[in-house]
Amino acid sequence: MSTVDFRTAVAADATRIADLHADSWRRHYRGAYSDAFLDGDVAADRRDVWAGRLAAPAGTRTLVAERDGRLVGFVHLVIGDDPVWGSLVDNLHVVHDQHRNGIGTGLLSRVAAAAGDAMYLWVLRQNTAAQRFYRAAGARCVETGTVSPPGGDPSRLNGTPEKLRMAWPDAASLARLSAD
Repeated sequence: MSTVDFRTAVAADATRIADLHADSWRRHYRGAYSDAFLDGDVAADRRDVWAGRLAAPAGTRTLVAERDGRLVGFVHLVIGDDPVWGSLVDNLHVVHDQHRNGIGTGLLSRVAAAAGDAMYLWVLRQNTAAQRFYRAAGARCVETGTVSPPGGDPSRLNGTPEKLRMAWPDAASLARLSAD
C-alpha cells in the first residue's frame, strides 16, 4: 500500500473535505442527527462550512491526509478554544475504507503539535468505535453534553442525544506519536 502524505489544507480542498465530512456524518450520526438533515443536502451545508473555514483559517489548523492524490482523511483544530480543556479538535474524519490504517492517529498526533498544552474533542455517545480510538490514543472522557443543531434531534436516543468530551491534558505526549 502506498504511503500517506499529510499537509496543511488550502481553500481548494474545501469541497473534498466537505464531501468526506458529509459521508462520515451519514454513516456515524444516524440516530442522533435528524434523518431529514442527513438525507437532505448535508454536503451543501458542509461545503459552506468548509469554504468559510479554509478562507479564513486564523486561529485554526486543518490538515489533510492523501494517498495517491485521494483525500483519505482530515482534522480541524481550533487553537486555544477553551481555557480549561485547551484546543478543540472540531473534526477528525477518515474515509470509511481506510479505517485502521494509522491515518487517524497520524492526523491526530500531527495536529496535537499545534494544540499547545491540552486538547479535547466531542464524540457522540453512540459512536463507540471512535471512543475506542480516542481512548487508545490516550484521551479520557471528562464530561457529557447534549448534541446540538444542525442535526441534533432531541426526540432521538430517549430524548437525550449525548456527546462525550474526550480530553488529552498533555497534548505534547500525543504529538510525539508523529515522530515515531
